Amino acid sequence: MSNPIVNMFKIPELRKRLLFTLALLAVYRLGIFITTPGVNRTIMQEIVGAGSGGFLGMFNMFSGGALERMSLFALGVMPYVSASIILQMLTIVSPQLDKLNKEGEQGRRKINQYTRYGTVLLSLLQGYFIARWLEGQHASFGRHIGDVVSSPGIGFRLLTMISLTTGTAFLMWLGEQITERGIGNGMSVIIFAGIVTDIPSGLYRLAEKAKTDMTAFSLLLIALIVVAGVAFICFVERGYRRIPVQYAKRIVGRKMYGGQTTHLPLKVNSAGVIPPIFASSVLMVPGQLATYIQTPWMQDFKSVFDRGGWQYNTVFVGLIVFFSFFYTAITYNPVDVADNLKKYGGFIPGIRPGKKTAEYIDRVMSRITFGGAIYMSIVCIMPSLMQDWFHVPFSFGGTGLMIVVGVALDLVQQIEGHLITRQYQGFTGPKGPRIRGRRAAVPAGA
Repeated sequence: MSNPIVNMFKIPELRKRLLFTLALLAVYRLGIFITTPGVNRTIMQEIVGAGSGGFLGMFNMFSGGALERMSLFALGVMPYVSASIILQMLTIVSPQLDKLNKEGEQGRRKINQYTRYGTVLLSLLQGYFIARWLEGQHASFGRHIGDVVSSPGIGFRLLTMISLTTGTAFLMWLGEQITERGIGNGMSVIIFAGIVTDIPSGLYRLAEKAKTDMTAFSLLLIALIVVAGVAFICFVERGYRRIPVQYAKRIVGRKMYGGQTTHLPLKVNSAGVIPPIFASSVLMVPGQLATYIQTPWMQDFKSVFDRGGWQYNTVFVGLIVFFSFFYTAITYNPVDVADNLKKYGGFIPGIRPGKKTAEYIDRVMSRITFGGAIYMSIVCIMPSLMQDWFHVPFSFGGTGLMIVVGVALDLVQQIEGHLITRQYQGFTGPKGPRIRGRRAAVPAGA
């Protein structure tokens, strides 16, 4: 039996793409260690380490550890993801953008250009607020208190804005190069690489804790939960609701077209990881406001939404469900799908074409979206429950786990496609099911 791992390097094009992707990821990891001018890296690591369980910890995870080093890549590709989501929302309300989106490849290139401009603007704005925040941060070393910024002022703010914006623009270029000449969605692969770098340190912390106050049963239970969680994510991410579609027969000249039966696939988790990211961002607002409004009632309000509490988890689940329906509604239009089916002579058996078909698709989509929202809620709150129940010192959250597993599935699917098209055996074997594609961590069209 041939080995798919060996076969990957037998195909010149695939080998070239894999090596190109690995080379650009190496450049990304090297850039993590270039610190922004004027920042004390040691003190910054102390501050981020103290807030590892909150906003700073999650932001540091998505940036691949760049925030604790305050490197040029501290913003990561999140400004690009935010700009992509904003452009998608504006496409719904703006007739000009909606027209561009329907113009094909040329229109998508124009929208991508607007996304780049939005990325630069968001990076400059976030860079300014980060610079202002850094100027007020300090850490204690015994009796000595050290400041993160040695020379605060307008010069430091401008330098930080330019440095962070340049780093994000460079990462955006790296991601586009990976998408075009490498394997997978470039932005998703960069986020994936940033998250998985925390796995070795997390396992080391877990091993250190296991030596002192953890039993063998607890370790076995944790391992089973993690394996079951990964299997659960793989199962749902590959899940589709297939709606049968029948095409009417048409006679053109002396030939007959149509008459075949196919299906319309509706993804169970069509929103991807966008709802948990949106929900986490909303729940970070009280903590951010509390740093500027130093009043007792604001501190009490912030404590209600501390990560890990039942209030936080309840609101978190509610926001995930809300954003799942919201994001699916703005990215999937049942009316357009029904019109396209009617245009090409397709219909759902037992459903009238046109409005009735759109209503049926919308009803089915709403049901599976609710199931996908519940799935995301379980995955996202399970790590915090494990930390409360077993005190696991592992900062790999549910959102990060979904991104890692989802991007890994997408990469395997693309590699398997290269292998099978060249008559090599794929990862799933000659008789096994094909690994289906999934929605990338970055929205489509980004």
